[in-house]
Amino acid sequence: MNLLRTKSIEQSIADADEPGRKLKRSLSSWDLMIMGVAVAVGAGIFSVGAKAAANFSGPAVTLSFAIAAVTCALAIMCYAEFATAIPVAGSAYVFTYATMGELLAWIIGWNLILELFTAAAVIAKYWGIYLSKVFALMGADVPPALSLGGVDLYWGAFLIVAVFTVLLVLGTKLSARVGNVFTLIKIAVVLFVIVVGFTYVKFENYTPFVPAAEPTAGGAADVMKQSFFGFLTGAAPAQYGTLGIFAGAALVFFAFIGFDVVATSAEEVKNPQKTLPRGIFGGLAVVTLLYILVSLALTGMVSYTDLAAAETPTLTTAFEAVGNTTAAKVIAFGSLIGLTTVIMVLLMGLSRVVLAMSRDGLLPRALSKTSEKRSTPVRLQIICGAAVALVAGLTNVDLLEEMINIGTLSAFVVVSLGILVLRKKRPDLKPSFRVPFGKVLPVVSAVLCLYLMTNLAVETWIFFAGWLVIGVVIYFAYGQRHSRLNERFAEAKSAVDATESGADSSADARLSGSDAAARDEALTRP
Repeated sequence: MNLLRTKSIEQSIADADEPGRKLKRSLSSWDLMIMGVAVAVGAGIFSVGAKAAANFSGPAVTLSFAIAAVTCALAIMCYAEFATAIPVAGSAYVFTYATMGELLAWIIGWNLILELFTAAAVIAKYWGIYLSKVFALMGADVPPALSLGGVDLYWGAFLIVAVFTVLLVLGTKLSARVGNVFTLIKIAVVLFVIVVGFTYVKFENYTPFVPAAEPTAGGAADVMKQSFFGFLTGAAPAQYGTLGIFAGAALVFFAFIGFDVVATSAEEVKNPQKTLPRGIFGGLAVVTLLYILVSLALTGMVSYTDLAAAETPTLTTAFEAVGNTTAAKVIAFGSLIGLTTVIMVLLMGLSRVVLAMSRDGLLPRALSKTSEKRSTPVRLQIICGAAVALVAGLTNVDLLEEMINIGTLSAFVVVSLGILVLRKKRPDLKPSFRVPFGKVLPVVSAVLCLYLMTNLAVETWIFFAGWLVIGVVIYFAYGQRHSRLNERFAEAKSAVDATESGADSSADARLSGSDAAARDEALTRP
């Protein structure tokens, strides 16, 4: 039963005010909205949509984005209700701790670390690659990696992670201001791409809107790459068709991961009851509109079959196909700018999740200390930045891209169901935002997220299972024994035992020896 013990909301809020471990509330609705756009509108808007159209959905990739957006919106409603009820750092981890117990909270926190760490490392590596492309467009030959003793070092990943680690150490508000500038620039680039792209649209490229399902070229060899749902149902590896739309939605869901990261900043938001819902939903609306317009322009410019023929289909592929190399250069610049702010928000989210878990003792408590001067977790932010830089700069981390999605979706499932638990356990709570239509939308959100999870590749599920096993081992080896909640229960139990022992001693003193022995025998008798 220790594994099912929950941490009270009041205790979570009290822990957030612990001297030397608290954060400063400095963010507004505008900052949150821009943060959501900053982390969602990255290079993914220029590449992930093209990949989904080429390999899964065809022109119906627009529907894939719509399905992913609706799924994200439902889950984010649940996040908003939780965040206004428990406005502290940690997001889904804290919400789960308050509703479903310590073990599941650890698993969700562990999955959030997987999502944020992997995303930051993958995108930092891509940032370095895009930087070399921008140099190439300027006529300079700067390789993305340097060979050091047979090891490829992606120096750009080290550079960008170091810059934003320093900014985040200096203060959340300063980082938000820098992020705002970059985000406005990349929105302008995306609008340019949309406007120019629509001038090349040919309506025949939208036909067929939903291509007929067809087997993949690799056949049985593609079993590890096929969706887990297809594997469970015994379907042959295939692409396109109705299932292709959902497979595309599972892929492009990567483009919406930013909004759960925004919820991790709840403790640094001014007036979170009003600010959080406005900022989160405002950012989601902007991002969804941009994604759908870009996907319409992309699939209207060139046939999805032309995208599929490219080795690595991107939006640049489409513009090069219609002969507009100038737009391709703008896209390369936009991708670089887009990735910049994504890395910043992911690094911040990663440190806040680890901060929350270390406050509770599930990870070393020393990690949760914050600077008295800047109210930021300086030590933890540097550790997170160094770890991300090393993995991004020295490993082939892009093999684990889909791990980002499965980590996010697993958290979304638990948060959606957690709302139902919270309402039942704490009917006295009156959060400023509540998911409408009672139990219906949280249940629909959980089902949709779980279904999208099953549309991820078989190999992703195998990696995910391995990650969970590692997490459970660490929890039982360290987290459970050092849990502050476990310590509080142990102290309370000791106090109760001491009280009961004292009462028994007093009673014994009033009994004769034979009476006390008879009583003890009666207490131990079945």
